[in-house]
Amino acid sequence: MDAATTSPVADRIAFDDFMKVDIRIGRVLKAEAFPEARKPAFKLTIDFGPDIGVKRSSAQITRHYTLDQLTDRKVAAVVNFPPRQIGPFMSEVLTLGFPDADGEVVLVGVDRDAVVGGRLF
Repeated sequence: MDAATTSPVADRIAFDDFMKVDIRIGRVLKAEAFPEARKPAFKLTIDFGPDIGVKRSSAQITRHYTLDQLTDRKVAAVVNFPPRQIGPFMSEVLTLGFPDADGEVVLVGVDRDAVVGGRLF
């Protein structure tokens, strides 16, 4: 692995600190081009179920995914960070992924039918 894909292990944290990060599974309702972004990205509209609702995310995932491939796909996201302005777009959740060998984002996925809105544990 090259330096772009690896990093040192972060400092230890208490389990209670981990539980402060609310990671949920959502279903992509819509994926759109985001030509105004400084780095290539898509705008995602994601359904997290009745407790959280529909949220939007800017995701730099254009290398491995097309807009058509993202619709109805389940993704993991942090839902309790404050919204972040990305150019003209307000990103409400952080869609999660890991780097490939070139440092490009590969989405976190699930291998079974997880419930939309389910929390990571």
